Amino acid sequence: MNGWTASDIPDQSGRTAVVTGANSGIGYVTARELARRGARVVLACRDATRGKAAEERLRAQAPGADVVFAPLDLADLSSVRAFAAELPGDRLDLLVNNAGVMALPQRKTVDGFEMQFGTNHLGHFALTGLLLPRLHEAGHGARVVTVSSGLHYLGTVDPRDLNMEHRYRRWTAYGRSKSANLLFTHELARRLTAAGSPVVAAAAHPGYAATNLQTAGPRMEERAWAERLAELSNRFAAQSPEHGALPSLYAATAPGVRQDDFYGPRFALWRGRPTLSPRAGWTRDDTASAGLWQASERLTGVAYSWPSA
Repeated sequence: MNGWTASDIPDQSGRTAVVTGANSGIGYVTARELARRGARVVLACRDATRGKAAEERLRAQAPGADVVFAPLDLADLSSVRAFAAELPGDRLDLLVNNAGVMALPQRKTVDGFEMQFGTNHLGHFALTGLLLPRLHEAGHGARVVTVSSGLHYLGTVDPRDLNMEHRYRRWTAYGRSKSANLLFTHELARRLTAAGSPVVAAAAHPGYAATNLQTAGPRMEERAWAERLAELSNRFAAQSPEHGALPSLYAATAPGVRQDDFYGPRFALWRGRPTLSPRAGWTRDDTASAGLWQASERLTGVAYSWPSA
């Protein structure tokens, strides 16, 4: 794992990948590098204009790449269902649950969920459940990689107030949504193992990578000073999206990745080559992960199907 870079990605020819939020940042880099290694990549993006522009940009940077844009709004469960139903082809080897929002002012999804929990966790929970039969069929080598954050340490999920209706705090809401990503991965890994499925569920985080996540919240509230501060921090303190994408790419492609592994930058959860990352103990709590799973099935209406063990 020492010194692992994108050039170490194994050949992905014949494999199909879905990357959510692939129009910019680490999602775009993840999609591009998978395509460069021969994968067919579906760019699952909310904004059609940006998604199609990303497809054109990727084709220019990786001539001959097999990529296609498909609309997906994780904050709208009807969009998630439509994406899964209309995804072309039968084969799916890799799902990278990358898209997310961070530290937004209080908002709700189309279905009435707190925006960060609804987008970062529930949307991906539903998407994974709807696509899991295809991953089962792909067999050995199929993976689900969910992108969390080192900031999951800001808080765990409160089962009594999943949508933070009691007292909304933007950074706590973000931390809870990222803890939800890890609890989801933990429970998915347990259930895949129990079912005898060859699909591997792992997670990753980019450290501090320069993306538009940091500026979206301040821009929504027209806090120019905060947006400018985020831009300066991105410029002088963050690592590039190319480096931020490495943990996701490692989790998605490297040999030896195990159920419930969590990868991130090696230096202080911040920057550097990918390695196994520390995580809060609550993200491995079986009772909490099972409770979140049951709540997620109820809220999304998506029940997972499993192969016979």
